[in-house]
This record gives sequence, structure tokens and C-alpha cells, in this order.
Amino acid sequence: MALIDIKVPQLSESVAEATLLTWKKKPGEAVAQDEILIEIETDKVVLEVPSPAAGVMAQIVKNDGASVISDEVIARIDTEAAAQTSPMAVAPVAAAAPAAPPAAAAAAPASSAVSMPAAAKIMAEQGVNPADVTGSGRGGRITKGDAMQAAAAPGPQAVPTSAPKPTAAAAAGMPPLTIPALQPVEADLDLAAYTDRPEQRVPMSRLRARIAERLLQSQATNAI
Repeated sequence: MALIDIKVPQLSESVAEATLLTWKKKPGEAVAQDEILIEIETDKVVLEVPSPAAGVMAQIVKNDGASVISDEVIARIDTEAAAQTSPMAVAPVAAAAPAAPPAAAAAAPASSAVSMPAAAKIMAEQGVNPADVTGSGRGGRITKGDAMQAAAAPGPQAVPTSAPKPTAAAAAGMPPLTIPALQPVEADLDLAAYTDRPEQRVPMSRLRARIAERLLQSQATNAI
């Protein structure tokens, strides 16, 4: 068993301690390298603690909401547990690899139809897509006659759009109708229906507590 300690990152000089928020992994769960394990909240920022290696979460030393300091061990990861299970996960992928050649063989008949040099030149000059031409030559080859017939075929024509017809009022020379703007209507609201909402008191986070403290200091020292 090879255990790696998960420690609190180095905090700034003005921050004495921090608070653990919520663990994203439980003991016994697999952990990937650089995967975020937990977030740590200080008075100024919220830090993310990634996993230094792949393995299995072996032990959580500090639970959610605990106060920690710099370089304190908060969890441990077992790296050998992941090495024992990784070959079993790769085996099914290696066995499924030979299934790829049939797909390449199925795509081969689609490219069997070819164009004669003269037909290819005509289609390139006239802007004809070879996929839209049915070859009458041997083996489905597109001949010069097929290319000339496809180039002479009429393409889709755009339907002309008609101009909008004038209204009866405009034809009679009447001025356009103007609608006055609607005035807002004030309604009596029953504010009593909004006062029965449930309330819940939750403890302030470390970051919000510091913000509230700074606001009170600013209010006491400045004319607000």
C-alpha cells in the first residue's frame, strides 16, 4: 500500500486558517490525477485541491466544515489500488479493436463508380456533381454522353416573389391609422400573501463573514 498525503495548499501570510467545504470523493472511490477533491474557503478566496496522483481515496482526515491551516494533512490516497484494477478495464477495449476492418470493407463499393476523363472535364466545367449522375457505361462508369446529358438538364428555377399589394386604405388615399399608447393601470396588491414565506437561518461562510466585517468597519469610519 502506497499512501500519498493530501495537504492544504500554502495560504497567504495574512490568512491564518481556512475552512473545508464539501468532499467530492468518499473513502473507497476511485480518484483520477488532477481531479478536484475538495474546495477550501479562506477570508479572501476559494481554493481547489486537486489529486496529485491516480488511486483510491483511502482516508479522510478532516471532515466537511473543519478549520485547517497551511500544509495540514486532510486526506490520504492509495495509489497501488488503482494499478491493480487498471488492466481489467483496458482488456475489453483491446478485444473490440479487430471489429474495425469490416467498416472499411463496406465503404469500398461506394467508391467503385468512376468517370471517364472526358466526362470528368465536362462535369467540372459545367459545375455538375458526379454523385448526381448515373453512369451508363460498363461497371457504372460515367461516360461523356452521361455528362453532357446531365449538364443540359434544366436546374431548379427560383419562384419570383410578387410585390405586396397595397391596402384598401392606402389605395383610397386615407392617412394611416394611429393607435394611442395604453396607460399603465395601478392594481392593489395584497402584500400579506408574500409575508408567509418560510425563513431559514444558516451560518455565514468565512468569506461572507469577512465581507460583513469590512462593511461594518467602512460604515463606522466613513459617512455613509
